[in-house]
Formats: sequence, C-alpha cells, structure tokens
Amino acid sequence: MRYLFVSELLRFMDTDQGESPKLPASAGGLGVHAKNAPITPSTIGKRFRDFRPLFFFTVVVPTLLATIYFGFVASDVYVSESRFTVRSPAKSTPTGLGALIKSSGFANAGDEVYAAQDYVTSRDALKALNQNSAFTHAYSSSSISIFDRFAGIYSSESFEELYRYYKKKVDLRYESSSSIVTLTVRAYTPQDAGKFNEQLLAMAEATVNKLNERGRQDLVRFAQREVDDAKLKSQTAALALSAYRNSIGIVDPEKQASVQIQMISKLQDQLIATRTQLAETRTVSPKNPQIEVLRARAKSLSDEIDNQLGLVAGSSKSLSSRAAQYQRVLLENQFAEKQLASAMISLDEARNEANRKQAYVERIVQPNIPDEPLEPRRLRGILSTLILGLAAWAIISMLIAGMLEHKD
Repeated sequence: MRYLFVSELLRFMDTDQGESPKLPASAGGLGVHAKNAPITPSTIGKRFRDFRPLFFFTVVVPTLLATIYFGFVASDVYVSESRFTVRSPAKSTPTGLGALIKSSGFANAGDEVYAAQDYVTSRDALKALNQNSAFTHAYSSSSISIFDRFAGIYSSESFEELYRYYKKKVDLRYESSSSIVTLTVRAYTPQDAGKFNEQLLAMAEATVNKLNERGRQDLVRFAQREVDDAKLKSQTAALALSAYRNSIGIVDPEKQASVQIQMISKLQDQLIATRTQLAETRTVSPKNPQIEVLRARAKSLSDEIDNQLGLVAGSSKSLSSRAAQYQRVLLENQFAEKQLASAMISLDEARNEANRKQAYVERIVQPNIPDEPLEPRRLRGILSTLILGLAAWAIISMLIAGMLEHKD
C-alpha cells in the first residue's frame, strides 16, 4: 500500500504541460523525470530518499514522541459520571425520557437546571470543592505526569490557573430533549473521581434547594406583606368608624333616620286624628271645654313633628348631613375589609403555588467509582499521530515538488 501511495505521489510530481528534463542538483537534489518516464521500485526508492529528512521530521519524530508519551509518560485518567434532572410538580414535560417523568405528574424545571449547571462550573464551586486544598492536592500529586498535573510545566499556582484546569476536568452536558444533565469528572485516582463527582452533585442539589426556597419565601413574603397592609388599613378604618359613631352618639344615622321618619309618621297620624276630633267638637259643641285641650294637643303634635323633621333634615347636625359622612367612613371600612379578605385569599393561593413550584434534584445515575482508566486512549493517540504525520508529509512533499517544477 505504501508503494502505491508513493507511486501516485511521484506521478503527481511528474505532471507538467510538456516533457521536462530532470531537475539539476541545485534545485534541492530532487530529480524529476519526464512525464512519460517509467516508475520503478528503484525510482521510488530514490525519490523516497530525497524526501527522507522531511519524512523523518513530520512522521517519525511525532510518532516516536507520541509513543513515548502515551506509552510511558501519560497518566491514567479515571472518569466518574452521574446524571440528574430537576423536577417540579408544575407543568407537563417534553419528549423522550421527559415523557416518563410526565407520567408521574412531575415536570422539568428548566431555570433551576441552568442555574445548577452554571454553579457547578463556577469559581464558587471550585472554592467549595478546594477547601483545605483538597482539589489542589488531588491534581498536583507527584504520581501524576508532569504534563498532566496541576502546576506542571509552564503553569502557575494561581487561582485563575486552577480554575482553567478545573474546567478541563469537570464537564456538564445538558440534553434539552430529556432535560437530563450529565456530570463528568476526570481524576487520576478512582476515589478522587467519585468523591469530587459526589460533592459537585451535592452542590447542585444545594443550589436548586436554595433557589427554590428563596423563590417560595419571596412569593409568600409578598403575599404576607399585602395581608399585613390590608390588616392595618382595616383596623384604621374600623377605628375611624367607631370614633365617628361615638362622636355623634348614633350607631347608624341611616337606620336612625328611618326610625325618626316612622315616628314622624305616627305623630302626623295623631295630629290628623286630633285635628279631626277638634273640628267635629267645634261643630257639635262650640263651647265644649275639650276644644282647648284638643287645640293644645294639636299644637304640641305639630311642634314635635317640626322638631323631629329638624333632626332628620334641614341642619348641619341633622341625620341626613351626618349620614353622608357616615356613608363615607362606612365605605372605607367595607373596602378595607374586602381588601383584607382578598389579600388573605391571595396569601393562601401563594402558599399553594409555592408548594406546587417546589423543585428538587432527582438523581438518575449515582456517581460511580471507576474500576479502570478510560483515558488516555493510548493506541488511538499513537495511530492518530502517525496518520496525521503521513498526511502532513504527503501534502508538504507535493507542495515542494510543485514549487520546484514551477521554478523550472
């Protein structure tokens, strides 16, 4: 296969508009034969020797270095993986695994998922994880390759450098179709990988619980504040109504006016009866002594009616005048009571809504402690380096050959 590859390469190098003589040695020592010159194993060997330094530096050296690194230097990497989602009994869920969650009456809380994801990859999470320098000690051990450990070659021990290193070892992937977050932690011992994954997952749970509790408290606190304000207004309105009743000495001017009107109606009935009796008496017996009595009684009833009418209307202290102010105070009191009742209903609804919106982390896959390293993929790394080196060697060789032909 290598013979065919080199043959095609030489044919490409020999392609030109017409017959070309062999290049002189001053052109780089690359002898190019005419277009129709036969390609034999000896020709291929000579061409290969001409490009041998290039092959050495683009293929042999990188492959040798990759073999040394992946075979003897690179440290084993253990990968711990966990999966979780944030659930809330609020609304329906999408497709995929979300359909299974939907059947249980729960939904995914997207905002909390993103918040947990951002926190796990934040500097605050690293600070919490690196208490007593636990993270630094785990990733800067002398047993780790100098190329892989923290603060290795050309690396400082600053917190920002540690954070950049941390983001290379911790990875979160969010699948929007199923709303599942996959947390992956890479470490150089199985225990460290499982321990840090468990701690980060606990931090994600704490973050969701914190946001959830704060949201519930805010929702209930605002409703409770409205209830407190409504209670204060209701108490103020009730005191104002009581003070007004005490000041006028009447519980309800409107009801009192109705009583007064009934009294006036009765007095008027009595006055009419008295005047009728007086008229009959004058007709039958003009000198009857009862005439003066009836006349005095009629006058007394008339005066009382006028007095009662004055209490109902016609002055600033009448019941009609007081009823207007009483109606205003009474309406303020009724409005405050209705506002208090509405605020208490809103508070009850806010508490129910807070309970419905309660979100929490549901662990789907627990953090595992790996029993064998998954990285680095040593053989694949060496083969990838070899393939890339061969590709680079072929491309550079063709470019050099084309440049030499163009020069001639």
